[in-house]
Amino acid sequence: SLDLLLLTLLAQQPMYGYQIVKEVRQRSAQLLHLKEGSLYPALHRLEQSGLVESDWQTRPDGASRRYYRLTTFGKAQLPQRRAAWDLFVQAMSGVLHHGEL
Repeated sequence: SLDLLLLTLLAQQPMYGYQIVKEVRQRSAQLLHLKEGSLYPALHRLEQSGLVESDWQTRPDGASRRYYRLTTFGKAQLPQRRAAWDLFVQAMSGVLHHGEL
């Protein structure tokens, strides 16, 4: 689920790590909090898989940030991964709510 979340955010615009953390927190109504210990390994894994690429950009104040963006392959994979997630949620819902009144 973290990979899908990251791919979805990066499909909208390139982002740097802390920006991703803030977006996830905001969009989840403060319910999801990404930790560096899970965020950066996931980003590196997506990079190694060819779904995401990154580069360093220097701000006007001289500070550098590493921005992550989807590759062409990542953009092509996103709809398939969303469909698989939707199917998973539907299946889980069927199990969790079976027999409820």
